[in-house]
Amino acid sequence: MDTIWVPEVDPSIKPKYRGVVQAIREGIASGKLGQGDRLPPVRELGWKLGMTPGTVARAYTLLTDEGTLSAEIGRGTFVAARARPEPPLNLIEVDAVAHGADDDNFNVNLFSPHLPNCGQAALIRSLLAEVARNPPSGLMHYPSRRGAKPAREAMVHWLRDTPVGPLDERDIVLSHGGQNAILLIYQTILKGRRPTVFVEDLCYPGFRRAAEVLRAEIVPIAMDADGILPAALAAAAERHPEGQVICTSPEVHSPTCGFTPMSRRREIVEVARAHDLQILEDDCYRMGEAQGECYRALAPERGWYATSLSKTITPALRLGCAIGPRDQAAALHRSAEHGFFGLATPIADLAAALLAHPDLDPIMDRCRDGIGDYVKIAVNALGSFDLHWRKDVPFVWLELPKGWRASAFCRAAETRGVRVRAAEEFATRTAQTPHAVRMAINAGVALKNFEAAMERVRDLLDNPSDEIGV
Repeated sequence: MDTIWVPEVDPSIKPKYRGVVQAIREGIASGKLGQGDRLPPVRELGWKLGMTPGTVARAYTLLTDEGTLSAEIGRGTFVAARARPEPPLNLIEVDAVAHGADDDNFNVNLFSPHLPNCGQAALIRSLLAEVARNPPSGLMHYPSRRGAKPAREAMVHWLRDTPVGPLDERDIVLSHGGQNAILLIYQTILKGRRPTVFVEDLCYPGFRRAAEVLRAEIVPIAMDADGILPAALAAAAERHPEGQVICTSPEVHSPTCGFTPMSRRREIVEVARAHDLQILEDDCYRMGEAQGECYRALAPERGWYATSLSKTITPALRLGCAIGPRDQAAALHRSAEHGFFGLATPIADLAAALLAHPDLDPIMDRCRDGIGDYVKIAVNALGSFDLHWRKDVPFVWLELPKGWRASAFCRAAETRGVRVRAAEEFATRTAQTPHAVRMAINAGVALKNFEAAMERVRDLLDNPSDEIGV
């Protein structure tokens, strides 16, 4: 039925749409709003509350995504049959509050990417409910390779357009995210008391951290805009005959946004074969189509692949996979089973349902487009400087003017409410790093606040303090 109820919104709650969300939840909890009651139209409620229709629409959308409300085209918005007043399990929306959305004194954290919520939270919530009601793998026994087969098959489906070489469910080893996948591959590859791992001069820090856990020596390899320099890799392999693996991110290099063309990849494969090096490819940051063949396809006997859902769906699930050469699949499975037995059975059941769900591809497309909107804002604000970016990559790389200090720039940006990462965080301790910063796309804050953050960075570039520039 229609309702004449008008919420009493606490004006102290910022941003305003969250005040509307809380008022609606309180109305449901108190019984003033019952199941099936129709809420006022967006424009009508906005006029009564003295808010923009967009503010009310955002509140309705959040409550619809979490299942508290239901929207029916042509009929309106209603209190859902299973309305629950508790806040949603939506880490990105929580981050938006933590970062001060719609607040003039906001702080924006650009350390790690945050995806927009484009329906994945509601989909995961509904699938979790289905798993809870009737878990296919049960709840009273250890995980098993056989029990996780549907999840591995779903992962193969999810990777169907990735040029990773011949693939079936037996090749897939499910992991707790991309970092765990890297560690599993190391545990399978590395031999001896003090193995050596080769990494790019600038690289994803997780390569180094996982190697340190296994007490491996880390040797950086010189690179250019196209990635690892094959000659530098060959020279390092000569100097370090104990070297066993080269770690690289050819599709989306973090932190520089770089891409390794196929000609360079083939050269790297030649060096790896000449010195019997394994190749570990991290593909976690790619949101769009792959532009080149994976090393596992180029060098099936030594190519290893790691990926996760963190940059395409959500980092909350900690779900990814490791894939190795066909003759190493059993060893890779043992690394996982000896380390943690396997994914928790409810998570494996969720993965089986989620990764093959027909709604997932459109959701990921919307996420990628949403990230692109934020990238466009960054480019509009900072494009006149030495900015490296790609529309489907969730970070940008800013090389500072000659003579500027990245660490000082980061400190100055933080005083302005913007946290960014200096280049040295992506390099070994003794490396000579460029004075540059990486800024992750945080779609957990409102576009206008992200734009304001970019304007603050732009102002800092236009008006540097003596501490930053010389």
